[in-house]
Amino acid sequence: RPRSHTVTTTSSSFTANLSASSSTLAYDREFLRTLPGLLMVTEIVLGLLVWTLIAGTEYFLYPAFGWVMFVAVFYWVLTVFFLIIYMTMTYTRIPQVPWTTVGLCFNGSAFILYLIAAIVDASSVTKELDSHNYNSWAASSFFAFVVTSCYAGNTYFSFISWRSRTLQ
Repeated sequence: RPRSHTVTTTSSSFTANLSASSSTLAYDREFLRTLPGLLMVTEIVLGLLVWTLIAGTEYFLYPAFGWVMFVAVFYWVLTVFFLIIYMTMTYTRIPQVPWTTVGLCFNGSAFILYLIAAIVDASSVTKELDSHNYNSWAASSFFAFVVTSCYAGNTYFSFISWRSRTLQ
């Protein structure tokens, strides 16, 4: 019995879209004027303040402050990364990624872990521990709670966006 030697090839639309869209870089100026954009910038500025206030002390002698440093630096880096993604509109060039779900998971986890870190930070600040670093640790605790509230706000906006996407 003779076999058919027909070979069918298809080209991926992903590679065609990638090569067509990677030539220009978009910039969304309006994102920073939205409430989620303003909250992200606030998270970056105050998150930087949280970890620099702790990093300027002898935090490594106290494991609780090491946890706060980890959370603050980790989410600071990721927030800068997401700000760049939103500012350059990279999310429009990679439609395979469920960006609303990613944003909800990111902001939700940042809110929960920052809340834990802020509580740990606040409960670890005592004058008896190290009076030299007391003011820096107390200030970092205050700003950690402010950053936590910013992530809570962005979690809310991410949930609204995610909910409207899943209902469509």
